Amino acid sequence: MNTAHRPRRLAATVLAAALAGTGLTVAAAPAAHAAASVVVAKLPISSYSALAVDNVHRRVYVADSRTDSYYNSGIIAVYTFDGERVTTISTTQHVSGLALSADGATLYAGGRDWIYKVDTTTYQVSNNSYASTDNCGRSMAFSGGQLYFTTPYSYYTSQCDSTLAYLDSTAGRTNWQDNGKLQLESGPGDRMLMGQPLNANATNPFVTVFDTSNGTLVRNAARRFADADGKGALNLKDMAFSADGSKVAVADAAYGTRLLNTSDLTDAASGYQALPSGATASAVAFSGDGKYIARGASATGSTPDLLVQPADPADSTAPLEFVFEGSLDGDRVAPRGMEWAADGSRLFTVTTNAAGSQYWLHVVQPPAVQYDVRLSETFTHSPAQAVAGEPLSVRGRLEYDGPAPAEPLKVTATRTDANGTHDLGTFTVKEDGSYTVLDEPDLVGDATYTVSYLGDLTHRPANDVTHTVSVGKAPTSIALTAPAEASISTGVEITGTFTAQGKALPERAVLKVQRTDREGTGTLSSVTVAADGTFTINDIPRTRRETTYTVNWPGDDLHEGSTASATVYVTR
Repeated sequence: MNTAHRPRRLAATVLAAALAGTGLTVAAAPAAHAAASVVVAKLPISSYSALAVDNVHRRVYVADSRTDSYYNSGIIAVYTFDGERVTTISTTQHVSGLALSADGATLYAGGRDWIYKVDTTTYQVSNNSYASTDNCGRSMAFSGGQLYFTTPYSYYTSQCDSTLAYLDSTAGRTNWQDNGKLQLESGPGDRMLMGQPLNANATNPFVTVFDTSNGTLVRNAARRFADADGKGALNLKDMAFSADGSKVAVADAAYGTRLLNTSDLTDAASGYQALPSGATASAVAFSGDGKYIARGASATGSTPDLLVQPADPADSTAPLEFVFEGSLDGDRVAPRGMEWAADGSRLFTVTTNAAGSQYWLHVVQPPAVQYDVRLSETFTHSPAQAVAGEPLSVRGRLEYDGPAPAEPLKVTATRTDANGTHDLGTFTVKEDGSYTVLDEPDLVGDATYTVSYLGDLTHRPANDVTHTVSVGKAPTSIALTAPAEASISTGVEITGTFTAQGKALPERAVLKVQRTDREGTGTLSSVTVAADGTFTINDIPRTRRETTYTVNWPGDDLHEGSTASATVYVTR
C-alpha cells in the first residue's frame, strides 16, 4: 500500500473545515476551522487518461495513457474507496479511457486496436473486442446499455489534438465524427454528452447531448459558444451531468464553470461564482446524491485548485477550498480528474505536477452533517464616542455547535454610512467566542456595522447582526504660550501649537486672531500653522494695560473647532 496520511498546509486566504471520517485538510472561504487530515495515494503512472468509480465493489480505477509509442504497455491502478491500492492491471498495449457497465461487473478500457474487458471481481482481462486503431487516446462512456468510445487516429502523434475522431460503439461506427480528441460523459436517463476540445481545426468547439435509449444514438441539444466576432469560444476540459440530469456543467479553461440547461444547453438562470483569481478550470463533477459540485482547477501557490460546494448555485454557503502544492500533493487537478461515489460520500480527485509527469489520487469526504452558528446581537464599541478618522473597535460574540475547531473561526464585516457600504474584511474569533471588528470611519454621522458568518460545508451560515455607532467630529485644540508682560515699544510675541485628531487636514490650518484691549476688539492678520503644528503671533499693542489675544479655528466637516486666549499686561 502506498497511501500517505499526513497533516496539510492551509492556504493563507482560506479556512479549514471538518470532514467526516477520513478527510483531507481543506480551506473554506470565510468560515470555520475544524480538525482535518488527508489521505493521498501516489499513483504508479507517468501519464493519465481516465478515472472510473465502481460503486458496486467500492473500487477506483485510474488509467495511464502513454499513447506516444506503439510499443508501450498499459497500466490500470485499482484502489479502495479509502485510497489503498488493491492491484495494478497491466495490458499489452497502451490504454486510454475507462467505462463501467451499468451493473459494475465489467470495466472497459480503450486499447490501441481493441477494447479490453476487465472482470471487476477477479481483475482478469478477457474477451477483448476489436476496435479501429487509435494512437491518440480514447474517451469512453457506457450509456443506454451500450459502450461508446472515440477513435482518433493520426500517422503523426504530434497532430493528435486536431486529427479526425470517430464516435464508435461495440455495435459499430455511429458515423458521428469531428476534429480533435472528442470527450464523452454518460448521465442519467440514457443521456450522453460529447464535447470537442479547442484545436487548430475547431476554433469554435461544441457540446452536444445524445439520447442513447434503446441502443440507438440520437442527437438532441447542441451548442457552440463563440459570438459573431469569434470571441468566447469554448476551451473544454471536462463536463458533467447533474444528479437529476437537468443541468450540464462544463469546465471551460477560457471561462470557468459554465452551468447549462440540459434540454437546450442555454445558460442556467443562476450560475456559480467565478473561480479564484489565477485558477483555470480543469475538471467538474456532481455528487450522485445531488448535494455537491466539485470544481477542479489549475492554479499556483496558495490559490485553491479545488472547490467543493453546494450543487444549487442559489446556495451561498462558502465552498471548501483545497490547495494542492508540491511533491506530496501534486500542483493542480488533472483535466477530467474527478469522479464521485454514487452516494456522495467521497470525491476522488487526480492531481498532477506542473510537468504532467507524476500523479496523485486524493480521497475527499465531505461532512455528513452541518452545525449551527449564532452571532450575538449584543455589541460594545470603543472609544465610547467614535470620531471620524480615528480607530474604532466593535466587539461581539459568536457561538457554534459541533466539534471544537482546530483553527480560529472568522467573521466578515461591512460598514454602511452615507457614502454606501464598505467591505472591512475578515476578523478572527477568539477561543472564548469574542471577536473585534477594527475600523476607521471617515464620515460624520451614523455608521452601521454588519457582521456575517458565511458558513461552509460543515457549518451553516449565521444570521447577520448589526450595530450602529454615531460618529462625531474629531476634536482639535490650541495651546498658547504668552509673556505675562510686554511693552508697546518692543511688541508682543505669542507662540502656540495647534493639534487636530482624526483624519489629517487636507491643508494647513489657518487661525483667526483677535485682540481685545480697553479700546475694543479688533481682528489681526491670520496665521498659518506650520507642518509641525506650531505658529507664532507678533503684534504691536496700541494701548497700555491688559490686552487679550484670542486665537480661533472654525473647524471643518470632520473636525470640531477650537479656541484659546492669552492675556498680556502691556506697558509703555
